[in-house]
Amino acid sequence: MKSAADFVTFGEALVRLSPPSHARLEAATSLDVHVGGSELNTAIAGASLGLATRYVTRLTRNPLGLMVCNTARARGVDTSHIAWTDEDRIGLYYTEFGAAPRANSVLYDRKGSSMATIRAGEIDWPSALADARVLHTSGITPALSKGASEATVEAVKAAKKLSVLVSVDLNYRARLWSEHEARDVMSELAEYADILFATEEDTAKVFGVRESSYDDVASRLAERFHLQVVAITLRETPSVWRNTWTAIAYEAASDQLHRGPQFDVEVVDRIGAGDSFAGGFLYGYLTGGVMAGLQYGIGISALKQTMPGDTVYASREEVERLLQGGDLRIQR
Repeated sequence: MKSAADFVTFGEALVRLSPPSHARLEAATSLDVHVGGSELNTAIAGASLGLATRYVTRLTRNPLGLMVCNTARARGVDTSHIAWTDEDRIGLYYTEFGAAPRANSVLYDRKGSSMATIRAGEIDWPSALADARVLHTSGITPALSKGASEATVEAVKAAKKLSVLVSVDLNYRARLWSEHEARDVMSELAEYADILFATEEDTAKVFGVRESSYDDVASRLAERFHLQVVAITLRETPSVWRNTWTAIAYEAASDQLHRGPQFDVEVVDRIGAGDSFAGGFLYGYLTGGVMAGLQYGIGISALKQTMPGDTVYASREEVERLLQGGDLRIQR
């Protein structure tokens, strides 16, 4: 029997390999293995908080593809609409963790991946989006290839036709495409979006939007693309492993700028923080509106940064304790 899903995400899954103990990649003698990918990370965050969540992607039928699928299933995410292929490959990426003054770095090995070779028409979107309230994707997916870009546009068009909210995370990756290429494609996707997620850097790089404050950036983007909500995460990095983390969200219907809580984070692994924010925000938005979205988004993404790997392990109850001012004493 087909399961229902409130929340559907669409994008590439990757296997991450990283040297332990801050080692340089060139000197590594062992590698830690994690499954990730922006839209999968977002799906897992939403599922952790209680959303019925479905992940749509294209995977190669081999042990790495099964690793991805098994990870999603184990985290409570429906995988019934994954497109399987006996060809291509699962993309890899390598993360080298630095410490001040050496920054973290990423090396991609994803050319010719199963998701990069997807084509429009491979996903049955009316079935994948049945009963869904939100479709979420990001700027990483269309950056993979022309086919992936066309498949992403097909997905958001199908969602609009079915009156499903469209959520887009800019997620600009300079190693995948240029700012000019991103601007052309993401401007089209933003025209179909209802909710837009961005960082303080990506809004300038992708859309060329620069204002005196991020409050003004958010309202300008909402006006330009007729968006319901624009959410921008804000990070300060006094050191590689000590950050402050918060976010704002502009709500067009009320012409109101909402500010979320701020956390000082001792960073264990910041990869996937923005993805977890999007999953938490969408949970809160669907259940309680924009301010609830900010609270759950910031809370779960702050917790995500305290644990290794791309995906978050946190319950709704843990997030709520943090938002209520949970302390740092051992919980017995």
